[in-house]
Amino acid sequence: MRRREFIAGLGGAAAWPLAARAQQADRVRRIGVLMNISGDDPEAQEHVQFFLQGLQRLGWTEGRNILIDIRWGGGNASEIHRHAVELVALAPDVIVSTGTAGMAPLLQATRTLPIVFANVAHPIGAGFVGSLARPGGNATGFLQFEYSLSGKWLELLKQLAPHVTRAAVLRDPSITSGIGQFAVIESVAPFLGVEVNVINVRDAAEIERGVTAFARFPKGGLVVTASALSIVHRDLIIALAARHKLPAVYYRRYFPDGGGLISYGYDIAAQYRGAAGYVDRILKGEKPADLPVQAPTKYELVINLKTAKALGMEVPRSVLVRADEVIE
Repeated sequence: MRRREFIAGLGGAAAWPLAARAQQADRVRRIGVLMNISGDDPEAQEHVQFFLQGLQRLGWTEGRNILIDIRWGGGNASEIHRHAVELVALAPDVIVSTGTAGMAPLLQATRTLPIVFANVAHPIGAGFVGSLARPGGNATGFLQFEYSLSGKWLELLKQLAPHVTRAAVLRDPSITSGIGQFAVIESVAPFLGVEVNVINVRDAAEIERGVTAFARFPKGGLVVTASALSIVHRDLIIALAARHKLPAVYYRRYFPDGGGLISYGYDIAAQYRGAAGYVDRILKGEKPADLPVQAPTKYELVINLKTAKALGMEVPRSVLVRADEVIE
C-alpha cells in the first residue's frame, strides 16, 4: 500500500485585522508559475493540480481572487530563460519556480519580486539563498533532497545487484545540481567497489549513444539523477534500461510507475502543496527572506517487481521490507 505524509502547517499565518482581510479579498492577486517541463506532460499537469489544490484549501481560487500565468520550459534552457524574463515583466505578486533550471534566470531578472521554488536540490550551493533558516533575499521554498541522498542511490543499486561493478550516472551537466549529485556519487563509489561513468542527458541521441556504449561491457547498472531533462527523456531511459538488461535506480516514483526498477526520493505532492502554503503567506504580507527553506519530511522507496522479474533479479528482503510501495 502506498503511504505518504504531506508537509503540514505551511498555510498558517497570524490573525489579520478584519479591514485588512476585506481589502485583500477585494484585490485579485497575480501568480506567475515557471514549470521546467512541457505542458503536454501528464506529470506536469498533475504537479499544477497539486499546487492549485493547495491554494484552494487556503481560500485562493483562480478567476475569483487570483490570476495564474503559467510558462512551460520543456527542459530547454533557452526557453526557460525566455519565460523567466516574460514572467518577471508581468510583475506578478509572487512567482513559483519548479526545479533548479529556472531559478538562475529568475534571479537574474529580479531581486525584488518574491519567488517560491520547489524541487531544488541545493539552493545554498547554487547561490539562490543565503541560508536555509533565513534565506535573506527574495526567494525561498522547498528542497527536493540534500546532495548526500545521491550516494544512497548507488548504495541501493549495489544492494539490489551485488554483481554490479560499473555504474553510469545520467545527469544534466548544465545545472549545478547535476554536477553536485554526480560528485557525491563519485565520492562514495570507491567504498562500494564501483567504477562510475557519466552519461549526459542533453538530448535523446546522446542518451541512447551513451547507454548503448556503456551496456557493451558486463556488470553495469544505472543511476538517474534529478533534472528536468531526466523527466523529459524518462520513457527513453526506462526503455534503454530494459533493452540492455541494466538495473537502474531513479530519484522519483513515477519512473517505477512507468516501468523503471526502483526509486528513492521525495514526495512531489508535498513540494507543490508546500509551495502553495508559502504563496499564501507571502500574499498575506510575509517576506521570502523570513520563510525558511524546508526539506522533505519523508522519502519514498518504490519497487517495480514486474521489472525486477523481467531483469531476472530477486529483490533482497532487506530492500523489500523498507519499501513504501511495491508494484506487482
